[in-house]
Amino acid sequence: MFGNGTTDARDPRPLARPRLRVAATALALAGALAATAPTARAADHGRPGESRCGGRGVDARALIRYESDILVKAPLRTVWKLQTDVERWPSWQPPVTTTERLDPGPLRKGSQFRWTTPAPATPTTPATTLTITSTVQRLRERECVLWKGPAIGEGLRIDEGVHLWTFRKVKGGVLVHTEETWTGDQVEADVRTATEALGRGLEAWLRDLKATAEAGSGGRHH
Repeated sequence: MFGNGTTDARDPRPLARPRLRVAATALALAGALAATAPTARAADHGRPGESRCGGRGVDARALIRYESDILVKAPLRTVWKLQTDVERWPSWQPPVTTTERLDPGPLRKGSQFRWTTPAPATPTTPATTLTITSTVQRLRERECVLWKGPAIGEGLRIDEGVHLWTFRKVKGGVLVHTEETWTGDQVEADVRTATEALGRGLEAWLRDLKATAEAGSGGRHH
């Protein structure tokens, strides 16, 4: 999908998994495909599936996996509202071009939403717009949310992305954790490059979430 890499397609080790959780995120394809360089350092794979929402986590068998954390100095209610009001994502995430809810009411288990993001050309795929249809698998109010779904564009496909978010009040604000896995023949053809792309996207998402939440709360987190 992303060109020729040096990692074997069945190498289970992802490129990066930050360990500095407080310092340092369906699918984070927008920033993943648009950013020019990853912000995270290489690390070990660790044990997949440690984080969960309602007993479920990301795909532990996936070859492409990335996770990261960030401390947001804002109230938990502010952070949660931003992340789960999916229709407003384009207002604070520049790479998300459109979003729409496919059912009414607050986000909950079974809710679906469709969103789009541009994907630039790579040596093996054309420039396209990815359409991502996400279905919420688990949700606990102001605690966690897990969604999954395919991302499809002309000449480009991720069969399934599984994306987990958790939110925990800590001293100084909210510790936001995110992790995601990708599966599909195109991305698995170059695990290293796909993992780099996924990591860039999740790091960008975390930075945008932090900046927007903190700006809206004036730095208050109580």
